[in-house]
Amino acid sequence: MTPTADPRPAPLPAPVSAATPGQNATPGHGTAPATGPDPTWFTTDRFGMFVHWGLYSLAARHEWVKYREELTDEQYQVYFDHFDPDRYDPVQWARTAKAAGMRYVVLTTKHHDGFCLWDSALTDYKVTNTPHGRDLVGPFVRACRAEGLKVGFYYSLIDWHHPSFPVDGNHPQRDDEEFKAATADRDIRDYQRYLHGQVRELLTDFGPVDYLFFDFSYAGRHWWGGKGPDDWDSPKLLEMIRDLQPHVLVNDRTGIPGDFVTPEQYQPSGPMTRNGQPVIWEACQTLNGSWGYDRDNLDHKSADLLVRMLVDGVSKGGNLLLNVGPTGRGDLDPRAVAALGELGRWTDLHERSVRGCGPSTYTAPVDCRYTQRGDRLYVHLFSWPLRHLHLPGLAGRVRYAQLLNDASEITRTEIAPGEPVLNTQMGGQPAGTLTLQLPVQRPDTPVPVIELFLDTPSGS
Repeated sequence: MTPTADPRPAPLPAPVSAATPGQNATPGHGTAPATGPDPTWFTTDRFGMFVHWGLYSLAARHEWVKYREELTDEQYQVYFDHFDPDRYDPVQWARTAKAAGMRYVVLTTKHHDGFCLWDSALTDYKVTNTPHGRDLVGPFVRACRAEGLKVGFYYSLIDWHHPSFPVDGNHPQRDDEEFKAATADRDIRDYQRYLHGQVRELLTDFGPVDYLFFDFSYAGRHWWGGKGPDDWDSPKLLEMIRDLQPHVLVNDRTGIPGDFVTPEQYQPSGPMTRNGQPVIWEACQTLNGSWGYDRDNLDHKSADLLVRMLVDGVSKGGNLLLNVGPTGRGDLDPRAVAALGELGRWTDLHERSVRGCGPSTYTAPVDCRYTQRGDRLYVHLFSWPLRHLHLPGLAGRVRYAQLLNDASEITRTEIAPGEPVLNTQMGGQPAGTLTLQLPVQRPDTPVPVIELFLDTPSGS
């Protein structure tokens, strides 16, 4: 992933923008590519876990530590020599993800430092040559499958360790003039063959893979010597992927169009579009601003903020891929486990307000988000009003309303526009407004949800 200091997502092949909410989306679905895999599972599941794990977990000060501190391969070698995650338990990871309401998990098989978590035949810079000595990807895949979770692989297109990867402004030795002179003849085509070979391994050695997250193209960005689709030979890479596993979803960061787009560390203001057409998207977000384990980072998001991020994304037709950074011993950070536990308590009661849902064409009130699936419209209350909630355009369209957490009825009324304001009586509301009468006590949950049963499934 990109460093915290530069949180902008990689540039897309064509401009992607956030449209007005509800403008360009069908509830519960994005827009499938003209050809390619079926994304229905992705736009139904809506919520996944990202796992950033590798040598940088021992440094415990951000996954870009090698770049940030301009470490040489020799200085970074200490983490390779001591990598022995004796507490690695992918079953626990998978069960934690599932309990949080996540339905797919994406693992960093290789990050920018070039270290591989599987027994690649193409390099010695891999986990089987560390003190741990065993493949980590296979057990991860089996654990996810056993819990009914979809499997995703992250693979960095960048490689700061490979001897044929040309030095650029995104390289740890970017300021080392002697090193740059000694490596000036590096040929990206040699690295390109390595990249394609490793992706082939990942798609042939571990059974069906559901999702590939490549990271990232940066030609034309602020780093000098940036690399893009020509350097990766992205068309041929994608052709190989489609040949090996035609069903796999591929992101947009190879520099050519993919099956979904990937805003990073921000929430789009509305459904995302390219050239005026809606696209499938997924926001990848951290718990604390760092992707890898960052021991001294205290900037952790609250559980209610994480729930609101999930809901906000689904209301705009998007997914949430929420990251965890396990420790060097393989444990999930206790702070992450606590946050995921809170998320799980919310999704346990409110799952059907996000799973299989998408935007609604109705306009939600201030401090609310709508999601919709067929004739069910879900009102997510980011703040709890005093007694009444006014819903424009829904008068005469709702046959029943209830709090989702306990299925307790919410009574409804329509206050005619001409109704006068009295001391103890509200005045009239705009035509078409439905008014809900709420309890004074807010349900004990980060984001309360009201489930509305519509007379018709459309928002028209």
